Amino acid sequence: MSVIYLLISVSIFVAVCFFIAFIIAVKTGQYDDDYTPSVRILFDDETKITSPNNSSIEEKQV
Repeated sequence: MSVIYLLISVSIFVAVCFFIAFIIAVKTGQYDDDYTPSVRILFDDETKITSPNNSSIEEKQV
């Protein structure tokens, strides 16, 4: 029975260590997206087309 207490204690300790490592990684900017803003200019924007009754309709190109 004492082995179960030991395993639970060790598993909680490991989980807390991983959680602290995750928090540190988030605060230091490890998960910031540096790639998407640089290629966003290459994506097509939404275009506006005019319908026969001259009202503008926004249509997204696929």
